[in-house]
Order: sequence, then C-alpha cells, then structure tokens
Amino acid sequence: YRGGGRSSARETACRVVAGSIAKQILDNVKINAYVSSVGNISVNKSHSELDFDNTEKNNVRCPDLDVAKEMEELILKVRKDGDTVGGVVTCVIKNTPVGLGEPVFKKLHSELGAAMLSINAVKGVEIGAGFDVVSQKGSEARDEITPKGFLSNFSGGTLGGISTGQDLHVNIALKPTSSILIPGKTIDQKNKPTTIRTKGRHDPCVGIRAVPIAEAMMALTLCDLYLRHKA
Repeated sequence: YRGGGRSSARETACRVVAGSIAKQILDNVKINAYVSSVGNISVNKSHSELDFDNTEKNNVRCPDLDVAKEMEELILKVRKDGDTVGGVVTCVIKNTPVGLGEPVFKKLHSELGAAMLSINAVKGVEIGAGFDVVSQKGSEARDEITPKGFLSNFSGGTLGGISTGQDLHVNIALKPTSSILIPGKTIDQKNKPTTIRTKGRHDPCVGIRAVPIAEAMMALTLCDLYLRHKA
C-alpha cells in the first residue's frame, strides 16, 4: 500500500523506451505531443501556428511560450495551496500512412483510445473535433473530399476506423491527482470514517509528465497497425 506501484508513473518508463524504437520503425511519421491546457488556461492557436521545437524549452511542455508562463504560475500557486490541477495533452501525428486500422474490431481510433486510456490518470480521449461535433450539423462536421484531397479534418485523420493520411489529432484529459496535503474523507479497514492526508513528493499537475508517454503510446499503436498492414 506504500508507493504508487502499478499506478506510479515509473511504470511508464518502459513504454517510452519501446516508443522510441517504434518511432524509428515508422521513420517518416512525425509524432508530437504537448500540453494544451492546464486548469482553465489553454492554448488557442492552431497546430499549424505552433512551433513544436518549443515544447521542451519550458517546464510545462507547452509550445506557446506565453501561455506556458501562465500555466507554470497556476501550477506553482496550486502547489503552494497543497492542491493539484488537471491538464490536457494534445497529440499531432503527421505523415500517417494511409490505410492503417480495420473497419470493425481494430479501428484506428479505438486502438488509439485504448492506448491513451491505459496511461495513468487519463480520464478522457478525443479524436479530431471530439465533443465539439455535438454542436455541429452534419453538413458542417463531414470531411468533404475533392480530387485534390479533403477540405477539412474534423474526423482527426481517421474515417471508418482507417487512417486517411491526414494529420491524426488526439486529445487526452488527465485528472488532478488525489494525492494531496488537504485532508479528505475516507474509511479504515473496519469501514469506520476517518480522514487521509497524503505526504511526500507529488506532482501538482501530472499532465506535464504525460507528454512523452502519450507520444510513445501513439507510436506503439501505429507501429502495431503498420506491421499488421505490411504483413
């Protein structure tokens, strides 16, 4: 019961190592992940406006350096209060091979969803426009196609469970960890009410840790589907 065990982020170290090998197999495929939201602070620029080289140039792994500063200030404030905050990690994959995935049981987006949800603290996954499609009409959400290619990418690079060759867009939501200094209600082994207060070193925002893990899981999922497709 002491330590995170299978719930510790240390468990993901082997995933990152494997993901680096998968990236080499995928070769020309470019996988970039970054923190797009921390609490109520979000990046409002499109993927094409961001310089992904800036992602590792700040402590919160956000390519928008001005927003990154705001995120860092919020995290430090939350940490001082003994609390935690959640975040969103956005993944963008360019040069995705066409035809990866299957139409029913091994859909590309279902495989990506399962991979993302296997990461600690991830509570939600969006593919493409995600929940924003709820406010769209069918005439707006459909990705029309011409002889020159698609006119939009609300589907996030996958249609009918198969990759279209467009950029893959995936958002993952990470919860604020419950390992905090603020006392909370719980029960003991005899089902009696008591309180818990978690001491020790805990991240005030685990989202910033998830960026390389998300990239690794994207790479591993695509690599599996790529090798299956190639076979």
